[in-house]
Amino acid sequence: MPLNVAQKLIRSHLISGEAQPGHEIGLRIDQTLTQDATGTMVMLELESLGLDQIKTELSVQYVDHNLLQTDEKNTEDHLFLQSAAQRYGLWFSQAGNGVSHPVHQAHFGKPGATMIGSDSHTCAAGALGMLAIGVGGLEIAMAMAGDPLYVEMPEIWGVELTGELPDWVSAKDVILEMLRRHGVKGGVGRIIEYRGEGLRHLTAMDRHVIANMGAELGATTTVFPADDAAHDYLRAVGREDEFTELLADEGASYDVEEHIDLSRLESLIAKPSSPGNVVPVREVAGEDVHQVVVGSSANPGLRDFAVVAEILREKQTHSGVSLDINPTSREILQDLTKGGWLLEVIRSGARIHQSGCLGCIGMGQAPAVGRNSLRTMPRNFPGRSGTDEDSVWLCSPETAAAAALSGRITDPRDLDMSYPAPQLPATFAINTEMLLPPLEESEAREVQLVKGTNIKSLPTFDPLPDEIELPVLLRVGDNISTDEILPAGSRVLPFRSNIPKIAEFVYIQVDDTYPTRAAQDDGGHAIVGGDNYGQGSSREHAVIAPRHLGLRLVVAKSFARIHWQNLANFGVLPLEFADPEDAEQISQDDVLSFSGLHEALRSGTSVTAELGGKTIELKHRLSDRQVEMIVAGGRIPYRAAQSEESNEAGTRGSEIPEETVKPHQPEG
Repeated sequence: MPLNVAQKLIRSHLISGEAQPGHEIGLRIDQTLTQDATGTMVMLELESLGLDQIKTELSVQYVDHNLLQTDEKNTEDHLFLQSAAQRYGLWFSQAGNGVSHPVHQAHFGKPGATMIGSDSHTCAAGALGMLAIGVGGLEIAMAMAGDPLYVEMPEIWGVELTGELPDWVSAKDVILEMLRRHGVKGGVGRIIEYRGEGLRHLTAMDRHVIANMGAELGATTTVFPADDAAHDYLRAVGREDEFTELLADEGASYDVEEHIDLSRLESLIAKPSSPGNVVPVREVAGEDVHQVVVGSSANPGLRDFAVVAEILREKQTHSGVSLDINPTSREILQDLTKGGWLLEVIRSGARIHQSGCLGCIGMGQAPAVGRNSLRTMPRNFPGRSGTDEDSVWLCSPETAAAAALSGRITDPRDLDMSYPAPQLPATFAINTEMLLPPLEESEAREVQLVKGTNIKSLPTFDPLPDEIELPVLLRVGDNISTDEILPAGSRVLPFRSNIPKIAEFVYIQVDDTYPTRAAQDDGGHAIVGGDNYGQGSSREHAVIAPRHLGLRLVVAKSFARIHWQNLANFGVLPLEFADPEDAEQISQDDVLSFSGLHEALRSGTSVTAELGGKTIELKHRLSDRQVEMIVAGGRIPYRAAQSEESNEAGTRGSEIPEETVKPHQPEG
């Protein structure tokens, strides 16, 4: 049977299950990616698991999110992460080296490989023909320990591209068009695979832009073929020998199909406060702009910065606009300098910041209240910028540059100039000095973890009771994001290694009384949500922190994939309404009662809750494995119990046979 690219990637790594939509499958994982906002939890989980050395082919810990050193907390986390990378056998990318996703693509991206990352935008690596999936941190720790990734087999969504992008329209407008058509839930339960003759006109970094924001569609991941564009890119970064062609077979089919004529696209923009709120730029032209930020993993390539410099060449930014440039890596900064583009943006009035995520996750660059901020970033959820009442718009570098010049939202096609396509070098800067390779295993065993005063051990959680009464402490609406459950930003993220402290910020943007009320309730509680509960970031703090406060159950109309998995991993039961209308029957402070809960979970998908004499029918989508995890209190205690049983039986305690675990082989 002819196979598409996604099917080839899955079948070559399939360990368990049937690769049919809706079935749980287990995949062998070759690589992992962690960053500092989520990586400290991963390293604490490795410590909790008692892991000696990682078993993946390659794992990399990046420091790119929390770079501001306003006190000792971030610096201490960086020291802890470096010591953990040395202890367990990871590569370590130092602070200032760059944003994880483009740096990983440049140095470690490998066609045909699988990768999971504790960052929802890990899917960007699909630009090189990888199966790269954003997951919670515990999934990463388990993969490092040699376990497979368990995921529900998605549908494959084939998107055929034809034509060529017109001047002033770029890759960001392609993914914004997908979001315009389908919104933030359109990709749920699907892998997006781009194909067609239009791919000939998209570089590997163009594809990175598109794949990155597949996360905003809710997709499991995005894949592109490993074709001439991937080959050209690997040649440009000095890794041509890593190229392996990976194409869809002729006659390959897809579960869902779509077509985009690139030549008919126009400049698009996502209005506040959702990536799915997309309209043509001309529809909102004339709105005043106070801030423009260029950078982030959503537009990380040299072209994305160079085109801004070319548009601004010998011009001055509008006096009412702050133009912030965040180079995505030291290598990009080198190439911008060598090509003269850095001088152009400095001369134009731009401020140059360090290589990192920065304003994308509210670490600096917070806009003024009520003032429009245009950003080449992937998300504009309420408050994510660091300003509670923000007004953030998402756009292409071309649209960002046009606004920086005019002081208003402006369709770049309306600028009085010809499109200044930058001429990029044939090879890119290569600088590995801040990429520290793993230590030899004997040396690694001698490393002690460096824990500052803000780094606390992972909390332990008790099993799920069979009989339980749970007050509903909070009701929320549709599309609640993890940024709303647990905010990012410079006030909160420095406590990412301290669950008791970061728990004080849970849901403060929605109801600032929730942390106090939850901490006072010793018996556990529930939250009721709407559609797409937990969209956005993969940060598992949005589960661990409320679990620390006593959360045992979330009932929603539907869940975002990563958050749903994180809930199960930490023993929080995710249930859905059998009839979504029943959500209206539950009010805050109501009490949901369950009896015989374990048997109900094990015997089928239906669960009954009692509510003031009424019966509410609920359902779950958990596999048998996940049910046992939740009953045990989460995946870590479940795995510990398995290991204990296996040791008593004289067998190996891993979740998968030893022969399927690939040995760790550090490169370089």
